Amino acid sequence: MPDIAALVLVIICGTAFAAAQGLTYPLIAIVFENAGVPPAIAGLNAGIYSLGLASTTLLVSRLSRVIRPDFLIFVGLAGCAFSLAVFSLTFALWVWFFARFALGFFANLIFIISEAWLHSACPDHIRGRVTGLYGMGISGGFAVGPLAIPFCGASGAFVSLSVYVASVGLALLVLSRRARTRPEHVPPGAFISLFRRAPLLILMVFAFAFSDVAALSTMPTYFMRQGHSENFAAISVTVLAIPMTLSQPFVGILLDKTSPRGVAVSAATVAGLSFLIIPSTDSPTIILVIFGILGAACFALNTCALTVLGKQFTGGALIAGTSAFALAYAAGSAGGSSLTGIAMELAGAHAAPATAGALLLCLALTLATSKLRM
Repeated sequence: MPDIAALVLVIICGTAFAAAQGLTYPLIAIVFENAGVPPAIAGLNAGIYSLGLASTTLLVSRLSRVIRPDFLIFVGLAGCAFSLAVFSLTFALWVWFFARFALGFFANLIFIISEAWLHSACPDHIRGRVTGLYGMGISGGFAVGPLAIPFCGASGAFVSLSVYVASVGLALLVLSRRARTRPEHVPPGAFISLFRRAPLLILMVFAFAFSDVAALSTMPTYFMRQGHSENFAAISVTVLAIPMTLSQPFVGILLDKTSPRGVAVSAATVAGLSFLIIPSTDSPTIILVIFGILGAACFALNTCALTVLGKQFTGGALIAGTSAFALAYAAGSAGGSSLTGIAMELAGAHAAPATAGALLLCLALTLATSKLRM
């Protein structure tokens, strides 16, 4: 039987992580654009977040042996809340670099341990559907985060989300006592072995992160460069996330009943083509429709990778697996923010969606032709 209490906690914590990321990527991009910060610097600031993600990945094995893994989630939530509060206190660029690094470090604690706990608490026969619900919570966090921008303004959005994340941390301390399961410690050598045993899954997470962060951080800037308003740029991220949210339970059902490889190839193809089509239209409505389709297809790659990971690995290897995914996500998100920002500056605005679209189509081709096991 599934551990319902643990699964509810994991989904709530994952939603908080996603809300923090969903707010900061577009909001910081918009603030930098209005302040005249060059796209390359804005991309580097987003990349420092990825450096924070990578730092957690390298330390989580040791941390999980010193601190109880479920308490590490609370530490991550508290750190995220503090980092978000710092953004509201000053606009000093160097402070924002430190705060962005800290946000990535603590958010990744939530990400790694929560996903490992998800698999520990879930039986195989419903793993795809439960992972889909988790993906729905993550996507919902991405959708809700940017909504704070038009309603609260930049400073107010940081403060309101900081309070929300801190509240989730307190709820975790109270409700975790009802859970029957706990994440396990990472066995020695398991982290490195994941890259050898599941390279296609690692590649899927990398491509997902690259395209997802490009959509969250670079595309709002792209839209403003194309003459759209600041509110359109912010709302586009919510439009991106709503289909993500609604589609993931259905993706989970497909994963339980059909071929995960087929789902992944289809998702990568649809997301890649969506990126490439956006520059060909000027209609705001059509752009938002395509952006929504892109979001649903892109996040399906992550849901697919998580489901397959949970079916292939058990015990402490799950934390090793989610750590490997986190490192792939860090590398992909660094590329998605930095490389697309640099491409936009060097080759024009349309280079950003073209770069992300080409990468996704290459992933689809690799998955379709590779004989490696997923």
